[in-house]
Amino acid sequence: MPCMRPTKTSRTQSSLQTIFTSKHPEHLLLSLLNNHHHHHQQIHSQIITSGLHHHINNKSMLLYNTLLKHYSRGSSPEDSLLLYNHLRRLSAHPLPDQSFTLSVLLKACANSSRPCFGTQLHCHSIKVGFGSHVYVQTALLNMYVECGSFSNAVKVFDFMSVRNVVTWNAVLTGAAKCGRLELARDLFDAMPVKNVVSWTGLIDGYTRAGRALEAVGFLRRMMGEGVKPSEITVLVIIPAISNLGMLCLGESVHAYGEKNGHGLFDVRVSNSYIDLYAKCGSIGNAGRVFFGLGERRNLVSWTSMISGFAMHGMAGEAVEWFGEMVVEGWRPNRVTLLCVLSACSHGGLVEQGLRFFHDMVCEYGIMPEVKHYGCVVDMLGRAGRLAEAEKLAMRMPAEEESVVVWRTLLGSCNFHGNTEMGERVMRRIMMMERRYGGDYVVLYNMLSGDGRFGDAEMVRSLLDERDVYKVPGITLIGGKEQDLNCL
Repeated sequence: MPCMRPTKTSRTQSSLQTIFTSKHPEHLLLSLLNNHHHHHQQIHSQIITSGLHHHINNKSMLLYNTLLKHYSRGSSPEDSLLLYNHLRRLSAHPLPDQSFTLSVLLKACANSSRPCFGTQLHCHSIKVGFGSHVYVQTALLNMYVECGSFSNAVKVFDFMSVRNVVTWNAVLTGAAKCGRLELARDLFDAMPVKNVVSWTGLIDGYTRAGRALEAVGFLRRMMGEGVKPSEITVLVIIPAISNLGMLCLGESVHAYGEKNGHGLFDVRVSNSYIDLYAKCGSIGNAGRVFFGLGERRNLVSWTSMISGFAMHGMAGEAVEWFGEMVVEGWRPNRVTLLCVLSACSHGGLVEQGLRFFHDMVCEYGIMPEVKHYGCVVDMLGRAGRLAEAEKLAMRMPAEEESVVVWRTLLGSCNFHGNTEMGERVMRRIMMMERRYGGDYVVLYNMLSGDGRFGDAEMVRSLLDERDVYKVPGITLIGGKEQDLNCL
């Protein structure tokens, strides 16, 4: 009979049996739990079976806190709350020092899909006398921020008698994430001590809000004050640099990251460089970063390259790389498919695009969203296949139907001079949104082009009757990347 190799589970089971026969099982269990955290449920079961849970003291509480921490990080963070309630029922006395315990549980609430648990735990922390503890208050603040209840986070912050840099950073980051940039800036200016987390939180807020120039300004000010950007800082500033198309600054950030070892262990940083170069039109640099990743490449790496090809009219390359990606065993997601569909649309590769759209559902099991429908309608419209485009738009599920898709088709009707279909499409648009002036202008131009001046004037009169609006354009005249200077 061949020799059977013990599995990890059997080895863990054997270790548990040895531990529970020792004089001090708590210390040994703690070591085992830290080294084999994936077996926390099995270890928990053995604790109950052994009867160790009937003796809750400072030593065993350290073990339970570690167990709670692993439950809070698992797929069901609510299990940590159930375990805590179980411990409270078992103990005849209040549990030993609960400041760390409550902090762990509040993190579990932040990870949970049921934020109401956090509010209940807040009340409980006050009841057991830890409502004013700085660690518990900081955890409460973070929990409310993660759960999207920023007003409650501010109340906790205002109530705190002792604030440290972690607390300040938590409320600053929360304000920035919620789009409260003026408040975030006020908090930042009021901070007695600032660190890289403070700067990064503020930069992230401005980047998220689309205020890229100000985000870059804060980066320059940060470095001017001698604070070195971290990997997270790089991750949050690169979208701002990409949106501005500031290749020089992007190269400077990349060089800084290379010098400081950013991206050696976190592939997200390297992927952000690929995305940056792709959006700035430097496909060669994007490719060098991509190939430099070697076996660390992931789906995001491939998608960023395909997106870069799509943005710069390299449809053939986008389709080719998509094929290579699939051959290497990567399964595209909805973002990857959107990129390759966009490439086909702008490159006139209609048949390939239709095949990708078909495979999206039949091969990859991904239901198209409004952006995918919009891409294919645009692709068919550009090719003059308006009947197929209209048919596809009509097939959109009700929950995915969007005025944007119909406007895309209206533009195609205008380009190809199909006024009859344009009027049908306009009626569909009016059922969803009646006050956007651009739609009336397109129809007016179509009717005028057909010589139907009376109908065109009727459409023009509707502009005043329906109080329509038109989004004004913004033009940058004489702007230069050098005005902002590179790092």
